[in-house]
This record gives sequence, structure tokens and C-alpha cells, in this order.
Amino acid sequence: MTKQPGDSATTEPTQASPDPDETSPDADGAGSEYQDEASPEHPTAASPLATGTPTAPARAGLLAPGAPMLGLLALGWLTAMLWSTRAVIDSAAAGVTAISLSAFALPGVISAALVAGAAFALFGAELLAHRGRDRATLRFVMAVASGLLIGLAAAFAINLTYADTATTNVIAGTTAAAAIIGGGIAATRTAPVIGAVVAAGLGTLVFVVAFSWARDPLFDLFGAGETQESLLNAAKWVSRTESLLAGLVAGLLAFGYLTWSRRRAATHRNDPHTLRWPAYLIAGAGPGLLLLVAEVILRVGGRRLLDLAGALSEADAVAQTALGTSRVDNGIWVLFVGALTAMIAFGRTLGPAPLDEEEPDGA
Repeated sequence: MTKQPGDSATTEPTQASPDPDETSPDADGAGSEYQDEASPEHPTAASPLATGTPTAPARAGLLAPGAPMLGLLALGWLTAMLWSTRAVIDSAAAGVTAISLSAFALPGVISAALVAGAAFALFGAELLAHRGRDRATLRFVMAVASGLLIGLAAAFAINLTYADTATTNVIAGTTAAAAIIGGGIAATRTAPVIGAVVAAGLGTLVFVVAFSWARDPLFDLFGAGETQESLLNAAKWVSRTESLLAGLVAGLLAFGYLTWSRRRAATHRNDPHTLRWPAYLIAGAGPGLLLLVAEVILRVGGRRLLDLAGALSEADAVAQTALGTSRVDNGIWVLFVGALTAMIAFGRTLGPAPLDEEEPDGA
């Protein structure tokens, strides 16, 4: 029924009262949602990686699932790399050989420390988010402190268990720096993306180590003979195969983790946030970026060890140069292949665009 001009004034507030509530910015309906999107206190609303504006009760949907497990796995991997490096160095018969082996094993330790620092920083930041203290400054301090804790623990373990050589302090200091930098990387509020990068990066490191068992059969497959040219050609194709497969593993793991995060968020609220394609692009490229960052840390913090290893002989100098170039190429391949794989996997989940406009009559 329509309201007549002669209606009494006593019934007027009853009919008009819902209108201010519906348009008020303090209401719990659409007005509050628009206010949240414009509020600087909700960074996810302005983030280009996600759509939707989560409210305070729905923050659980923005957390990185499995953060404690990622931290434990990353710490276990770092411990394994430190133990294997110590075993290899202690097995060296001479100090010269120990320097060469240390330079060969240091990149793996730095990568493991970088991932471990990021994983534990992510876990620490998630604890703040669960307690409602998800401020940018506090989150950054917690992330860096978590990485520093892992770095100091690793450096203490190295100085305590490794032989007292000229390279021990270099390994300890570089490992600690990598863990701190990893903690700083995890300070961003886009927690699911960082969790995907950590999970995919850890899986990539495990795959690279496991791939070493297949190198000898692949050398024979690619025609490695007794000539130096055939060996170099086979080594090039083995390295490309490893990088390609590592990129595929990184992209698939990143996509799988973000898919798990989206489904887990859907169980916490009816309208979960939706990650856009840049999130999948960054997550897929993340492991490659971590490998390149680890190479920068190695060349800056581990320069002394690399120079000592390269000064042993001309052959060692050539080997260190070739290994450095191979690591950079591997990081670039993993970056692009991982990003492309994650994007393709995400694209296959998208359905056809809905037809919002109907065709005009007579068309």
C-alpha cells in the first residue's frame, strides 16, 4: 500500500525508520561494507591481490593456513642442510678441500635459512593477527624478530658444531643474515601469498636435492661422453631440465596452497575474499625470487669464502664462476616457469564470463 497524504504523524516514524539505518555508514549492512573499503584500517581492501573486504570476525580467512607446520618443516630442512654441510666438511682430508666443499654447500644453507626465516616470521605474524594486533609496524617488528631468532640459533649451532676454521664465521654470519632477510620478506599483510611462496620454495629446495639422484642417468641420456664438449653439452641440458621441472613444482605448489587457502577461508564466512591473478603470479614466481635473493646474499656475505675457493687453482676459479652462472640461470628459469605454471593453473579454474546483457529483440 502507498502512503496517503492524510496519514497520522504517529505512523510516520515507523515507516521511515528503516531508511536511515539502511543508508547509515555505521550500520552492519552495505553501508558499513563501503565504509570498510574506504577505511585505511583495512589494508586488504586496497590490496590489488584480493577482492572483498573482510570484517574483524572474518580475519581468519585471511590467515596463512598451516603456518605452524610450514615453520616446523622449514626448520627441519635448515637443520638437515646444516648437518649435511658439517658432515661433508668434516670428511674432507685437507683444509683446501674443506674450503672448496664449503663454497659448494653454502648456497643450499643460505636458501634453507631464507625459507626458514620467512616461515617462522609468518607464524609469528599470524599469532598477532589471531590476537587482533595486526598493525603494520608491530607485524614488521615481529617478523624481523622471528627471523633474527632463527638466524641467531643457526649461527650458534654452526659455531658450536663446526670445526674452527677460517670459513666457519662466514657460514654462520651469512646464514643469520639470510634468516633475517627472510623474516623481513614475510612482514607483508598478504599472508596467503607469503605462505604459498614459503610452501613452494621449500618444496622446490627439496626437489632440487632429490633431483641429484637423477643427474647421472640424465647425463648418459643427453649423450655425455669422454670429450669435454659432450660433457658440457650434457651438463647444460641436465641443468635446463632441472630448472624446468623445479619451476613446474614451484608453480603447482603455489597454486595448490592458494587454492587450499581460498577453500579454508570459505568455511569461516559466507563471502570469502577472492585472490586475483597477481596473487598467483607472485606466488608462482616467489621460489625463483628466493633463489635469486639467496644468490645476492651469497655473493655479498659469502664473498670471502668464494674468493678463497676460487684462489685455490685456475680450475677452481672456473668452477666457481660456472656454478654462480648456473645458479642465476636456475633462479630465472624457476621464476618464469613457476609464475607461468601458477597462472595457467589459475586460468583453468575460471569459467566463462556471464552474459550480463541480453541480446536486443530482433537481433
